[in-house]
Amino acid sequence: MRPIGHLVRGNIVLHPALYAIGAAVLFGASTPFAKLLLADMAPLPLAASLYLGSGLGILPFLVRRRRLGEEAALRRADLPWLLGAIVAGGILAPVALLYGLAQTPAETASLLLNLEVVATALFALLLFREGITLRVWTAILVLVFASLLLSWNGGMLGVSPGALGIIAATTLWGLDNNLTCVISGKDPLAIATLKGFLAGGVLAIAALVFTGPYPIPGSFLLAMLLGFFAYGLSTILFVLSLRHLGSTRTSSYFSIAPFAGALLSLIIFLQTPGILFLAALVLMLAGVFLLVGETHTHPHRHYRMVHEHRHRHDDLHHPHHAGTQSEHTHPHQHEEAEHTHSHTADLHHRHKEKEKGN
Repeated sequence: MRPIGHLVRGNIVLHPALYAIGAAVLFGASTPFAKLLLADMAPLPLAASLYLGSGLGILPFLVRRRRLGEEAALRRADLPWLLGAIVAGGILAPVALLYGLAQTPAETASLLLNLEVVATALFALLLFREGITLRVWTAILVLVFASLLLSWNGGMLGVSPGALGIIAATTLWGLDNNLTCVISGKDPLAIATLKGFLAGGVLAIAALVFTGPYPIPGSFLLAMLLGFFAYGLSTILFVLSLRHLGSTRTSSYFSIAPFAGALLSLIIFLQTPGILFLAALVLMLAGVFLLVGETHTHPHRHYRMVHEHRHRHDDLHHPHHAGTQSEHTHPHQHEEAEHTHSHTADLHHRHKEKEKGN
């Protein structure tokens, strides 16, 4: 079996954490650019433009899929999970966030947004039985505390009913992460495209109803370009990480997104990092170290499973077509087995019941 936690693309070995970190950097870097666009666009049209840019930008790559490697197609059974993720994370969460931001001081909002990784972990543990070790819980706490330091500016925290809207948004995003994780073995380009078009379409209609006509074409096109990178490419990398790490570990890595945004803001606006930023950076690096160095080994049982995803032949995927060594996809069956080895919460190790050890 290939080393757990590593992906092979040709002769290159990649750690799946790089996908999550790449997704976080792309999404986090969008923050300062979105702030600049808010000078010409209201929040709701901006959110719609970002999602639509994601869908439109990824669509040509989806059409030319064969050049990028074969992936498992979305099936009818996947649609409830996908639609649930789109409704929760692409439609309801942004609306809840906008409601919350309108009534909540910026300091409070920034702090509350850090609850997404906690919500993701709780959904993963309670609903999807994802194995979460003490080391991962420690990493989550360290990363959340690092984000709190990054968000804190020394001011008084305001309390308002809008805080509930922000908490609702983070909870919905946590649910979105777990629902998307269920179908993470399927084509990430298709997932990103459908999320972009469906969420963007609903938000665009809401923007026309509640905020009037769209802004000048230049700002609209810039927002769509930003959406392609920050939402489209970020979603693809996020799904690839979910496939191999599970929702808790992926969202933990993704929590470094604010640092990417803050660092880019320092560069764009020519600011000097303060002591809180440097302290938060040290904590963030410590949290990532805890995640990367995690080992999760215990006796566990693989139940009989029939599914479809991109794979190559290894101990779990016995040669079913002689001579097929490249990555490919087709429906295949895993027989029940029980053994012990180091693993993550990937497609084959999503615990369906409590197992011994941690």
